[in-house]
Amino acid sequence: MRGPVAPPQVPLAVSRSDAFVDLVHESATRLERRWPQLAGVEFAVLDVPGGGNGPAGWEDDGAVPLGRLVTGGGGPDRIVVYRRPVEIRTKNRDERALLVHEVIVEQVAELLGVAPESVDPHYGQD
Repeated sequence: MRGPVAPPQVPLAVSRSDAFVDLVHESATRLERRWPQLAGVEFAVLDVPGGGNGPAGWEDDGAVPLGRLVTGGGGPDRIVVYRRPVEIRTKNRDERALLVHEVIVEQVAELLGVAPESVDPHYGQD
């Protein structure tokens, strides 16, 4: 009989995409404690930019975006983090967590109309 390589509670059993979603959730939760007005904001993860949710990176200035703010339009505001571009720019989980947090801080700052340093005083220091 064969079973799973690792039990579900062991980190080995967590997929890369699930681990990435956890990073986004941790960062969003941390910011929501400081900024209660973010409670109504949805945080989402997409693999890559484009695909009907706005212009792809090559349609803009040639840079591939790491995240995007999608404002209401009748529904809740949404902050999207693009998993593959972030993963490509990082070497390990710690770097990925820092970059995910910076992307979210930048998008929250745009949403609130403040500087990223106001959203998180540690922005850009790591």
